[in-house]
Amino acid sequence: MRRRLAARLWQSLVVVFIVTTISFVVIHAAPGEPFAYASTNVTPAIRAKWRHQYAWDRPIPEQFVKYLGSVAQGRFGYSVAAGESVAAVLADAVPRTLLLTGLSLALSLVLGVVIGVLQATHRGGWFDRASSGFLLTLYSLPDFWGAMMIAFVFAYWWQLLPSSGMVTVVVHDYMGPWAAAMDRLRHLVLPVASLTLLSMAGITRFQRAALLEILPADYIRTARAKGVPERTVVWRHALRTALAPMIVLLGVMLPALLGGALFVERVFQWPGMGYFAATAIAAQDYDLVTATVLVGSVMVVIGNLVADLLHAAIDPRVRD
Repeated sequence: MRRRLAARLWQSLVVVFIVTTISFVVIHAAPGEPFAYASTNVTPAIRAKWRHQYAWDRPIPEQFVKYLGSVAQGRFGYSVAAGESVAAVLADAVPRTLLLTGLSLALSLVLGVVIGVLQATHRGGWFDRASSGFLLTLYSLPDFWGAMMIAFVFAYWWQLLPSSGMVTVVVHDYMGPWAAAMDRLRHLVLPVASLTLLSMAGITRFQRAALLEILPADYIRTARAKGVPERTVVWRHALRTALAPMIVLLGVMLPALLGGALFVERVFQWPGMGYFAATAIAAQDYDLVTATVLVGSVMVVIGNLVADLLHAAIDPRVRD
């Protein structure tokens, strides 16, 4: 087990380094610069001074070494667009993205497992056909389009929930504790619902298939022959075995969920890591783009590492 963990940690470090290197080279090799959107009154001499100040007039390998030194010190460079260190930007953005993706992942898992079990136990029935068609439609939608449609229906058409931001600007600071908490919750509903609906279909289909494979097993028939209630057979015996592959699926889904968060945060103006990444890409904010990719890759490899370890803990067959 220790050898497996050490190997996975080493592989994770290599993956993070490669992803960071590629993103750094690509963003620096792209035409333009972070000062391209500066005022036209800025003279070429001032631009040259800025490039020298941030060492962007040096060769890319030299810039990369300097950036790695900044990462080692926990600063991650400087964000020209935000006017502060990238570490300060990420300190605010990462917890917001973790809140959004964490809630979405938990809801997707719970709803996906429950609906998948109901589909498998009522295979071929009206619920199986109707829910499968609906979820397949959701799964086929692009993330940004699905988020825009949800915002249009619930924020602009029915006007039930706010369409952007984390709180109601201006009045939030004057609300009482309960009203302020409800205000934050109302702003959280649509982004979480968008990510949940767009990612739940995959979990549901996978859970349905896994359970259909388990239900004909010999030990399930034996439990039924002993008179064990069907509810207990399905939810305690069959589902317990069918849940093991779901852990691996969650590790695979994490990159897609983070990618979807970029579009969802942009649509709903949720100030998380995806929102700042999209803004930084448009502004060619070198250090902020590279840092968001680095942090995202770290989150992905940690998720996959935890999924592998949990799978090994649940299923002794995959242990060394």
